[in-house]
Amino acid sequence: MQFLESPPRFLFFTGKGGVGKTSIACATALQLTAQGRRVLLVSTDPASNVGQVFGISIGNHITPVPTVANLSALEIDPQAAAQAYRDRIVGPARGVLEASVVKSMEEQLSGACTTEIAAFDEFTALLVGSSQTDRYEHIIFDTAPTGHTIRLLQLPGAWSGFLDAGKGDASCLGPLAGLDKQHDQYRKAVEALCDPVRTRLVLVARAQNAALREAAHTHEELATLGLREQYLVVNGVLPGTEAEKDPLAAAVYTREQLALAQMPEALKPLPLDQLPLKAFNLVGIEALKQLLRDTCDTEGLQPTVVHIDAPSLSDLVDDIALDGHGLVMVMGKGGVGKTTLAAAVAVELAHRGLPVHLTTSDPAAHLAETLSGSMSNLTLSRIDPQVETQRYRDHVMATKGAALDEQGKALLAEDLRSPCTEEIAVFQAFSRVIREAGRRFVVMDTAPTGHTLLLLDATGAYHRDIARQMEGSSMHFSTPMMQLQDPKKTKVLLVTLAETTPVLEAANLQADLRRAGIEPWAWVINNSIAATTTQSPLLRKRAENELEEIEHVANEYARRYAVIPLMAEEPIGVERLLKLSKKQPRHR
Repeated sequence: MQFLESPPRFLFFTGKGGVGKTSIACATALQLTAQGRRVLLVSTDPASNVGQVFGISIGNHITPVPTVANLSALEIDPQAAAQAYRDRIVGPARGVLEASVVKSMEEQLSGACTTEIAAFDEFTALLVGSSQTDRYEHIIFDTAPTGHTIRLLQLPGAWSGFLDAGKGDASCLGPLAGLDKQHDQYRKAVEALCDPVRTRLVLVARAQNAALREAAHTHEELATLGLREQYLVVNGVLPGTEAEKDPLAAAVYTREQLALAQMPEALKPLPLDQLPLKAFNLVGIEALKQLLRDTCDTEGLQPTVVHIDAPSLSDLVDDIALDGHGLVMVMGKGGVGKTTLAAAVAVELAHRGLPVHLTTSDPAAHLAETLSGSMSNLTLSRIDPQVETQRYRDHVMATKGAALDEQGKALLAEDLRSPCTEEIAVFQAFSRVIREAGRRFVVMDTAPTGHTLLLLDATGAYHRDIARQMEGSSMHFSTPMMQLQDPKKTKVLLVTLAETTPVLEAANLQADLRRAGIEPWAWVINNSIAATTTQSPLLRKRAENELEEIEHVANEYARRYAVIPLMAEEPIGVERLLKLSKKQPRHR
């Protein structure tokens, strides 16, 4: 493995949910300790399963792993860190400021950016060094900080007064108000991250176009900030030997090899390692020791025959179609197939003769590629995030920035470069489309995150302004947020995969939405092997492993759900998209 050659002290593993970051980080720790190195394994994943992997309880303190000499582990709890962080900032305001102001502060600090920065706040001490960590030769981080967090920490120290004076806008820079006393520590931490002698960043992806595009985006963002010591690991590649045993396996193999051959140019110069797909769950030390081997032995596999009796996408569309119109929002983390699902729902509704407007904020316009054609009753549009964000920035600078001095304008302009600005701008553009849902179906791909919804509603923006203006009036009024909260007008579909991390991430998104008063209508489990008739021993074993996650969704998380099988053909074009909503065989 190239990424393990002459490893520096700090190794960071980053990538979207479900690509195998935790497993690879744990396997790396085992390999280094086997060489006699003292290793500390740190997880900042809110759904960390490091303890489960090693069969022990770890938690938010350094804990020796009894079964592995020289290995200790630490699970930073981002939610607990975020709560402590909020208490530190909001606490002094309680009893001093009005309750409405305190509530607004709490809500502004309730989003994903606060959690991310608070977790960074926790592990900067590990980068800078302390008596607790100096004894370790290697510190391995599962889930590295994003480029957006590092850029925030590089900002000038003038934020606190600027934000306190209310000159900033609704963005993720609010959490910076609590960082002003620790600038020196953050400066040293960022220096350590950008030092190739001390730090190596490992991008983890799957052999899929979406995952590789996301890895390329992360690579470019972090390289711009000075983190240039980067390696690429493509995990879970189906071995060519399986392609000989089954048509579905052959199709998956061909698709993955094509994605690797056509990976984004930005990734091609990086040192590349490929790890074959394993048939077994990566839990336990013996399983992890096999992960970094570049072979996959499927001889002797005896997978059980899988029978699932799960609802299909067709069942969900039947219920959606009953109203004749309405808003369908497709949400989920990157790489789970939101775009494909949104297109499949829109195409099926249009195929039934219903009027549909399908819209997306995908900056690369992959929705048009997915449709690959047109059909009656279906209108397609694309919201350009760059155009909408610039329009929003111009408006804020022309209004809120008009009375500021040059320094104030410069700080406001920096505030408006935060990632949340784009989320808010895109949501405003979505809001204009939402109004159409009263007369036809509007299907939205790449819906705004729960964090953005909280900012828009709870920090006061549009909804509170309208409600205050209409107070005491008998006139009826409606805001986009009210429409999203009305289950009769909006159906939210959460998309996930039948794997541990994607399911937990979807559950976290569901919790975010519920805090915003939005109840997801259904879950969709995409690309399920358990719903296919594959004869590949490796894939059949993977199908067996999926059953537990499907059970979790069906019994713990979802009010209603559907399972979409992994397709032999890439679901591109109207005819193939229609196949996704057809009832599939439920046995193998």
